[in-house]
Formats: sequence, C-alpha cells, structure tokens
Amino acid sequence: MNTAYSFQPLDPASLPSLSFAPVAAAPNFISAGTSIAASTSSLSRYENQKRRDWNTFGQYLRDHRPPLSLSRCSGAHVLEFLRYLDQFGKTKVHTLQCPFYGHPNPPSPCPCPLRQAWGSLDALIGRLRAAFEENGGNPEANPFAARAVRLYLREVRDSQAKARGISYEKKKRKKPASSSAAARSGGSPMTEG
Repeated sequence: MNTAYSFQPLDPASLPSLSFAPVAAAPNFISAGTSIAASTSSLSRYENQKRRDWNTFGQYLRDHRPPLSLSRCSGAHVLEFLRYLDQFGKTKVHTLQCPFYGHPNPPSPCPCPLRQAWGSLDALIGRLRAAFEENGGNPEANPFAARAVRLYLREVRDSQAKARGISYEKKKRKKPASSSAAARSGGSPMTEG
C-alpha cells in the first residue's frame, strides 16, 4: 500500500499572535545590602554562578534561626549549609547495605539517597571562598577555607568514590619536555659542539 503524504508549509499569518508583557527584573543584592551595578549579561558564566551562590548563602544566613551575620559565620555553619544542600542533590550515593555499593553502573534502581555530588560541592566552596574575599571578608577568617570544610569535602569525595566504585586520583604533573629530553641525551643540548 503506497500512501503519498504532502506537507503544507505553515502560514505565519494564520498562527495566533503571542505577546508577552515585560517582566520587571528584581534587583540583585549582596548580603551587605549594596546593589550589584553590573549587568548580569556582561559577567562571565563563572561570575554569574559565583554571585548566585553568594546570594543563596546570604539567604541561608538570613533564614537561619537565629539569623546569622556573615562576620559570625564559621566553618560549622558552612558544613550545615552543605548538608542542607544535600536534599537538592541528584547523585545516587549507595549505602553499605545496598547490593549495588561499589558498582559504578547498577543494573536496576535502588532506594539509596540522592546527594550533592562531590565535584559540585568542591566547585561551590571554591566560588564561595572567592566571593567571601571579594566582598570584603578577611582571607584569614574565611569560613569556606576552614579545615573542617576541607576535611568534610575529602570525606564526601572518598565515600562517594567507594559507593560508586570509582577512585579519584590526583593527576600527576607532566615534566617539561625540554628537560626530560636533555636528561635522556646525557646533557644539555647546548653543550654539543
């Protein structure tokens, strides 16, 4: 059975017209209360993400009971914030009791919790460390650089690696090619003559 299909191009005039009312943009504020003057379109993706992360952390401090000022924030509060963010995670982290513990690609679903991925938390802390100092924070008192935060991130990395059967190895630095070539030849290339 041979059926011929013919397609008619749409006439734009026959489509209903869509109109959108302009939306007033809400001003963005840093926790110190100063308005950001720069347009978000002129900032890089990293800078926009850093600003959003900083504003989210500021909102977390304001919503904290009792409310916290940034000057009273410690590494313990940062850890509390990271644990709070876990509820929004999308990475399956198998528990010790799960039959898929240690398997990178489990064959079927399991009831293990969803968490924030280690890489996301590590990047978040890096952006917040930078934002803290850019917003007038003392580098020596940076709560995002606290030892407890570094240890927590290492613990998350290791536990997620074990749960997924993946190891996170530090990349080894490559030696410069010119020095290794000179070492193999037994001397400096400039000494031949």
